[in-house]
Amino acid sequence: MERKSADRNARRKPSGAAVIRPELTTALFRALFEEWAESGYAALSLERVAARAGAGKAAIYRRWPSKLEFVCQAIQGVGITLSDFSDHGSLGADISAYLRTTRVAFRHPLIRKIIPDVVAERIRTPEVAEMLDSLTAARRQLGKRMLERAIGRNELQPALDKELALDLLISALYIRMIVHSKNTTMAEIHRLAIAIEAAIKAC
Repeated sequence: MERKSADRNARRKPSGAAVIRPELTTALFRALFEEWAESGYAALSLERVAARAGAGKAAIYRRWPSKLEFVCQAIQGVGITLSDFSDHGSLGADISAYLRTTRVAFRHPLIRKIIPDVVAERIRTPEVAEMLDSLTAARRQLGKRMLERAIGRNELQPALDKELALDLLISALYIRMIVHSKNTTMAEIHRLAIAIEAAIKAC
């Protein structure tokens, strides 16, 4: 009897806090971005987000204590991966890879709708601004490593203005694709990479 009882206890599911399922977390992030693209941050409804993900609102609050924390983790989870900062052997190749990957991200219909709203919310909400500043700092640090590799290859001068160079790296593509909602061909990406490389070398 004691052995059977022990076996039943071993098979019994643990009670208490619900298990956090990674697949539901992923579904909640996806639903968040879909809802955000439709409604904007200010009108973002966690009830509708949960419903899109096939869950209850409690599933969100088991993971994040507030809408802001939910949004921050979602943005931080994708923000670094939107661009390629890896080593491709030369400054020109690094810039081209960065632009190609960023182009793919900017072409995504959800991202094209969400980014302008994120920028606007940054002005309205200090907590969002703080989160975006942290994410931007992390991305720019990766960009600086790319520039430092080019300095190490003697492609750029050690006195390079890295902050200006990083602004040049993203600004033209952002204005074209996000501000003006224009598509960019791979031929245009190639020409843009050449122009940006020349501009950075002049910094």
